Amino acid sequence: MALSGCKYSCETGVETLEWINAIVSFIKPYHSLINAHVVNFFKDRLWESIDKDWIHCLRQEPVQNLLLVPSGVVQDHWPNSLKEFVKTIKSLVFPREQVDLHKVFPDLNLTLLNSVLAQGMNTKKKHEVEVLSAVVDSIANSVNAQTIVDVGAGQGYLAQVLSFQYQHSVVAIDASSHHGKVIDARAERIRRYYVAQMNKFDSGKRIPDVPKTITCRVMSTNMLRNLTKMSLTGDDVDRSELIGQVEGNKMSFLLTGLHACGDLSVTMLKTFLECEEVKAVVSIGCCYNLLSEECSHSGVSGNGFPMSHGIKSVGVSLGKNSRDLACQSAERWSYLENDAALHNFDVHAFRAAFQMVLLKYYPELIRTSPSIGRQGKALRRQQQRNILKSSLHGYDSDLLLRKDTLLHEMPCNGSTRTGRTASANKCLLFKNFCYSGLSRLALEPLQETSVQEIWREAEPFAVCIISSLLWDFLPKIFIFPWLMNSCERIACFDIYSPLA
Repeated sequence: MALSGCKYSCETGVETLEWINAIVSFIKPYHSLINAHVVNFFKDRLWESIDKDWIHCLRQEPVQNLLLVPSGVVQDHWPNSLKEFVKTIKSLVFPREQVDLHKVFPDLNLTLLNSVLAQGMNTKKKHEVEVLSAVVDSIANSVNAQTIVDVGAGQGYLAQVLSFQYQHSVVAIDASSHHGKVIDARAERIRRYYVAQMNKFDSGKRIPDVPKTITCRVMSTNMLRNLTKMSLTGDDVDRSELIGQVEGNKMSFLLTGLHACGDLSVTMLKTFLECEEVKAVVSIGCCYNLLSEECSHSGVSGNGFPMSHGIKSVGVSLGKNSRDLACQSAERWSYLENDAALHNFDVHAFRAAFQMVLLKYYPELIRTSPSIGRQGKALRRQQQRNILKSSLHGYDSDLLLRKDTLLHEMPCNGSTRTGRTASANKCLLFKNFCYSGLSRLALEPLQETSVQEIWREAEPFAVCIISSLLWDFLPKIFIFPWLMNSCERIACFDIYSPLA
């Protein structure tokens, strides 16, 4: 499969391994950064790992330019090394352009959902279900799958569209008994609608079957293999009654999952390899940061990452922070307004400085990796309330809002009156952040001078956090087990519109 905008290919196993090796070689020098957590930016002096020319350049950039970096946009005046860095990443990242689905699946029957099937879906979910259900329908027909198994079915949106709109036999598996009840209740409402429509127009069509539901936490390939082999012709089946009842008629299945979380996507792929009745897998994975990872020295097998012999042969070890980083979206930066972005940078700087407070005054607590919740949103709401309050008293709210962001526009040494005002304002915001965080941890507030001391130490390097955050653009490591010897066709591409 030749990939637009990327100089690598996964057409063959050799080419795939070449791509993998290129990614591994590229990220190796940055291992300490991609395995770091932004809250430890000041504590671990992470700015010392970033090229000084890059820091000097990026701290002078308008925020709108910074927000485009994760999307691969560079500026002519940047250091060559920084431009080359971004260019290399762009050549390694798996493309995000939506493919022409009708070229890939000539018999695709992409049908918009009616209001009954789409009930409860937001715009994004509706788009995802519309497209994925059409792709699954096309592949299921091509491999003659008798039953489609929706793994991690959630509220059953995909399963019900496949059942009612495309008239497939569908089994919906989910670990939540509540979801199972929601699926059944929603499916029954949809079924009554279709029955009424057929009676109204005296249609001779067969009334679609509702999806069968299974409430079971899929813990292994054996469990999923047993579930998919079952011939569910009676009432819906529940939990442990299922296991051990297999051995029956030969059937053919297609496994699918919309946002099959973490190891669940891996389990689907392994089941496809091990179970001859499973003819195809169509999976949209998610939460790759929740993949279990094989420790390099543990010798443990059966983990979510790595899967392929190719990855194992190069000795890749990611770690939790790297997996979290790889799940970040470059698009989330490019769509931010300038003010929201500056607030985002501030909050990260405050949280990293707060870590210094914990280290200095509560060293025993920091070993437990304490969480203080979504302080950023709370701080944002507080700022907005202050702006509204000030405007009601006749102040210029635009001026007040700009005071919160002037640090990013003025020299860090605070040499001007405006710079000193902005610095003092940042210190006040950090103090509020600090006191709120300490309260969340049930700790007594510190003296104001102690908080100010920490901020004075951290403030000169606060803008460097911007450089650190832009590591979100590091390549999402593109890895899947090489299955060309085991199946007729394997493909990995983007089926969704990037705007969805």
